[in-house]
Amino acid sequence: MTPMTAARTPLPATRPQLGLRERKKIKTRTAIRDATYRLIEDQGFDATTVEQIAELAEVSPSTVFRYFPTKEDIVLTDEFDPFMAAELRARPADEPWLDSLRHVFRKAVDFGTSEEPAVTRLRTRLMVEVPSVRSRMMESMTVTGDLLGQVIGERTGRAPDSFEVRVFAMSVVGGLMEVTLYWAEHRHVDDLGALVERALDVMQHGLPPGKP
Repeated sequence: MTPMTAARTPLPATRPQLGLRERKKIKTRTAIRDATYRLIEDQGFDATTVEQIAELAEVSPSTVFRYFPTKEDIVLTDEFDPFMAAELRARPADEPWLDSLRHVFRKAVDFGTSEEPAVTRLRTRLMVEVPSVRSRMMESMTVTGDLLGQVIGERTGRAPDSFEVRVFAMSVVGGLMEVTLYWAEHRHVDDLGALVERALDVMQHGLPPGKP
């Protein structure tokens, strides 16, 4: 998961030809998400119940839980993880890691901020304002970090759970989380893509010179 992408269908680079069953699943997920966003905009996250979401989406509460284990997951779940893995695996094997990451994150930011900017802003605002959403986001970071570690292991021949790989993978994921929180805390004024580039610069070069 990354908050930079809107919680919709897969990003264009990974969008396959889907069968009827998968299209129905996407339609249901989208209806649940749309209902959730509408209710949250009207009455806030805490006041919005799964029963209300189900009624507005015209599904049962059990269907909501079948697609999203918690209410927080409706806000946080996206398709970034498989997109990230596919894009990184497609990059040249000898390309520096941070160059590969810049490529992937540029595409993710462009999609997230152009496809559904209002949804992206709502999601990131909830990550800052709602403790349960923020806590669930922290939990999901481990999943993204593990997947990134697997891709790094494949490309470098290192064990995915080795110390160096784990530190690097979680540094990247943690940095992205801080980019998202900073962007939302500052009312989305900054250019998100520029913030991501700055974060990757810090990872690559360390802190820039500044006042003590």
